[in-house]
Amino acid sequence: MHLSIGQTAALLCVSVSTLRRWEREGFLLPAFRTYGGHRRFALVTIESLFLENRQETPGKNRVIAYARVSSHDQKKDLETQKERLEDYCRQNFFDYEIISDLGSALNYRKPGLKKLLRSIFLRQTQHLVLNHKDRLLRFGSEIIFDLCKHFGVKVTILEKREDLKFEEELAADVIELMTVFSSRLYGKRSHSNRKKAAAA
Repeated sequence: MHLSIGQTAALLCVSVSTLRRWEREGFLLPAFRTYGGHRRFALVTIESLFLENRQETPGKNRVIAYARVSSHDQKKDLETQKERLEDYCRQNFFDYEIISDLGSALNYRKPGLKKLLRSIFLRQTQHLVLNHKDRLLRFGSEIIFDLCKHFGVKVTILEKREDLKFEEELAADVIELMTVFSSRLYGKRSHSNRKKAAAA
C-alpha cells in the first residue's frame, strides 16, 4: 500500500515540508515517483520507522466516532451527526470518543481527521463509526478504509446511502469543489479588506 505525500503527512501529523526534508536527509524516502513526478511512500516503510519497538498503549483500543461538515452554516447538521453517533456508541460500547471537524471534504489537514489517522496508525483504536461514508473525505476516503483494513480497524457506517447515479455523484462532486474554492476566494477577499481597513 502506498500513500501520497499529503496522505503521509496527515498520517504522521507533520508538514509536507518536513517530509521533503526527511527525504533530503535520507530518513524517509519515497518508494517511487509517478510518471507525473509525485512521491509515493510505502506504508510498510513508514511502519518500520515509526512503529518499531512501539507497544500498544493499554486501555487505548477504544472506539472512535467521526463527524464532519463542510461549512459554518452546517453546524446544526454537525450537532445532529454527533448526537446520532453518541446514541449509537453509548448503546454499544464502553470506551469511545467522538471526534468532529468543520472543514472541506478535500482537506487532509483537518485536526480531527489527523487525530483519527494518528490513532489508527498507532493502533490506538479498534473500531471506527461514521454516519455516512462521505463524512471522511469526498475524494480519497477509500485510502482511509484501506488503512483501517491494514491495521485491523472495524468500520461501521450507520446510514448507508443507496448508490447514486453517475450524474448525481458528479453533481455532488462539483458542488463540493465549488464550495471549497468559493470559501478560499471569499476568505482571501475578506483578509484583504481587513488589511485595507486597518491601513485606513
